[in-house]
Amino acid sequence: MRVAGTRAVTRPSAAMATSGLRLFSTSEVQRLWVPFDREQLAEDDPRRGEVFEDETDVVIVGGGPSGLAAAIRLKQLANEADKDIRVMLVEKGGEVGAHILSGAVLEPRALNELIPDWKEKGAPLNTPVTHDSMKLLTKNMAIPLPHPPQMNNKGNYIVSLSQFVRWLGEQAEELGVEIYPGFAASEVLYNDDGSVRGVALNDVGLDKNFEPKDMYERGMHVNAKVTLFAEGCHGSLTKTLMNKFDLRKDSDPQQYGIGLKEVWEISPEKHVPGSVTHTIGWPADNQTYCGSFIYHLEPEKNLVALGLVVGLDYQNPYMSPYKEFQRFKHHPMVKELLEGGQCIAYGARALNEGGYQSIPKLVFPGGALIGCTAGFLNVPKIKGTHTAMKSGMLAAEAAFDKLATDEDLQGVVLDNYETKIQDSWVYQELYEVRNCKPSFNTALGNFGGILYSGIETLFLKGREPWTLRHKHADHQTLKPAAECTPIDYPKPDGVISFDLLTNVSRTGTNHAEDQPVHLRLRDKDVPVEQNLKIYDGPEGRFCPAGVYEFVDDEANPGEKRLQINSQNCIHCKTCDIKDPSQNIDWTVPEGGGGPAYTWT
Repeated sequence: MRVAGTRAVTRPSAAMATSGLRLFSTSEVQRLWVPFDREQLAEDDPRRGEVFEDETDVVIVGGGPSGLAAAIRLKQLANEADKDIRVMLVEKGGEVGAHILSGAVLEPRALNELIPDWKEKGAPLNTPVTHDSMKLLTKNMAIPLPHPPQMNNKGNYIVSLSQFVRWLGEQAEELGVEIYPGFAASEVLYNDDGSVRGVALNDVGLDKNFEPKDMYERGMHVNAKVTLFAEGCHGSLTKTLMNKFDLRKDSDPQQYGIGLKEVWEISPEKHVPGSVTHTIGWPADNQTYCGSFIYHLEPEKNLVALGLVVGLDYQNPYMSPYKEFQRFKHHPMVKELLEGGQCIAYGARALNEGGYQSIPKLVFPGGALIGCTAGFLNVPKIKGTHTAMKSGMLAAEAAFDKLATDEDLQGVVLDNYETKIQDSWVYQELYEVRNCKPSFNTALGNFGGILYSGIETLFLKGREPWTLRHKHADHQTLKPAAECTPIDYPKPDGVISFDLLTNVSRTGTNHAEDQPVHLRLRDKDVPVEQNLKIYDGPEGRFCPAGVYEFVDDEANPGEKRLQINSQNCIHCKTCDIKDPSQNIDWTVPEGGGGPAYTWT
């Protein structure tokens, strides 16, 4: 235990949960998570209370595949060199894996490198892929297509990524990594020279008006020589780092999709263990980037994971990705599979689709970005776990190289990390397919993209001397409602398709009711004056959890207001990405809140 100045220092306790300040849209610190100046409060106000600080060599923000792979690799290197390197990992979910959602077919390349004896250690890779198929859907037909070579899944495994991450957490703890689930990092801490010095955990025990309740505790500060941000897609702290250090200066805007997923128990006679099916086409139109997956896993449980991924660059403000997913399940091929079964889980998550062109600068003084918070998803492969893990491993190696010198590391830059990425198979994978995703953004739409991507993956393989660009951010693509046709979605039947709140109940989502709303509006008037007026209120349609709805404004009869049902939030970050006014900031709630995924 080390004292920082005159302030007390301790390690996180199970009773403490998470706080602090958060950067807004400029390089200057603005008070967003706690929107008041503590120094202006009364001296006896508990929000001015003593700040507990802890010192560590490395702190990792986020307990997903990249964060845990980085933690494991760091401790492996430290143990091999007989060096005492302390590694802390803070995770906002109530337990490791609780906020993890993916398809998922896992390519074990990075896992083989990280833990070669994973089979002997009991990794939950129980369903090897046995069959691949690709289909073009019309409303009533499923037309077989040639299988793209990038999507070949020989040697891969269908997994619950939530279960896999739980297992990774166990491996990390066995090596000596300190994992603290239920602790949400809400602010990046900086040294006087502007370099990152760690993170602040958010205050616990504030009411919805930011007033302290009886069980209030001020958030702890975790100071580190190296801070690795592994927040997943569109991380809230990463967003502030992008602005402060201008990390996107030389990259294209990130492109995103929203992935919606259900897990079903189906009739045993319909279950084909290891079967992998992907589709394109219906229910989307030719200008909307969209595809589906159907994976048969866990033979003893007869589980099927199915989902729809919709590119968040869609143009029609009347589109509801959730309702498109429910409509998709009524396709004859899908409906026949699900009939007689039972839906046991639902979830949704934003994912990166920008690829090579959208990777930002990865390092800055005091830290680095790893995994999906940087954006290493291989879109044509429909896989990102293996690349996320490898990025975490390479960052760990770069951090260890610096830590092993025993020098003063304040403001250290892991420049070797970017070099390692460029020399790795991660870079090669993404570079070879860099033009596939942007090829869909032409007048030919999906058909043009499919044709170009086929030529790219079969023949060009990245050797073409050009790089297509991503020209717009996703929030810039919506057309005004007056230029679009409302979409008439069928009502859910309660058997194959479900209303939104029924499915949200399957996520296990829970937030303490009397806490600050973690979805912050920069301007409370913008939703009505701009989004409702111009786009007919898209918030209620792009959110997959029923968080946003326009209701009658009791204070102004005849007018509407935006109501935020933050207790429904499943932490997908779609609102922060797609809001055409960029008026919504997704911030972390009290640690431990959010979904409680198990089979996703």
